[in-house]
Amino acid sequence: MGAVDRLLIVTSSPRLPAGVLSWPAWEALRSGPVRALDPETAQARAVRAAGIDVLAAPGAAAVRELARGGRTAVWLAGPGGDPDVVAALSELAATDDGVEVEVVTGSWDPPGARLLDVVAVMDRLRSPGGCPWDAEQTHQTLAPYLLEESYELLEAIEEDDVTHLREELGDVLLQVAFHARLAEERPDGERWSIDEVAADLVAKLIRRHPHVFADRVVGGVAEVAANWDEIKAAEKRRESVTDGVPLGQPALALAAKLQRRAAKAGLDVAAPGDGLGARLFAIVGEAVDADVDPEAALRATARTYRSALRAAEGASADGTD
Repeated sequence: MGAVDRLLIVTSSPRLPAGVLSWPAWEALRSGPVRALDPETAQARAVRAAGIDVLAAPGAAAVRELARGGRTAVWLAGPGGDPDVVAALSELAATDDGVEVEVVTGSWDPPGARLLDVVAVMDRLRSPGGCPWDAEQTHQTLAPYLLEESYELLEAIEEDDVTHLREELGDVLLQVAFHARLAEERPDGERWSIDEVAADLVAKLIRRHPHVFADRVVGGVAEVAANWDEIKAAEKRRESVTDGVPLGQPALALAAKLQRRAAKAGLDVAAPGDGLGARLFAIVGEAVDADVDPEAALRATARTYRSALRAAEGASADGTD
């Protein structure tokens, strides 16, 4: 049996810098003539800069001819993977006994790589020629959507609906990406991007986890929480236990947060006034003392009540009592 013609398909992640390729990919590219649909992609230019010529070819048939006579030819896939060409080359492998087709992975998407796609899509939507609705939005007009998406995410968590949880997390992520994209358009001196958001978050997580990233030793979860509060207090330099408590949160959650802050600071301050508000505030205090989230407890009861209402509606529609 004569020598087998070889066709190598070199693929790479479009989310990594051009030229960042595995050693097997570089070996493959040096094993024979290299062809591509577009020889001017960033990857093709990087390969050419390494001394390997990349020429244009119309498709699978052209590169197949280069491998005749037991030779090796290489197809450098473009950013989209060239699915039509790859499918045609794969079909050759199934129908032509004289050729072997091998896919050589030049680079893989690292974890989190698709977040780069989120940034790219958001930039496209917001840029000239993008979406007119997206172009009109501001931090202020988007605020209600952030609140709505957060509540939809909370509902998915409460229902333990993994499918919707994934979707709603994406909707919340969109809000983060959108606000960060808007910040890139601010005047010089006020401008920042999602990279700064991510960098600030990473720095904060490292600072507040010295038992992971430094040499502090902890004895358990309680000490971790205490360290977090200590480090946070030093960072924020707050003058009051009420600093940093958002007043826009639901009333039950607000009351619980204030009472927990007071208890942690050793302050015993009675709720002012009387009436319904004072009674509700006292009930929240009972929940805090019992280490129960009053907002979650009331929401659970409300959800159970909703189910009971629906059951009653169904019974009424059936003509039963």
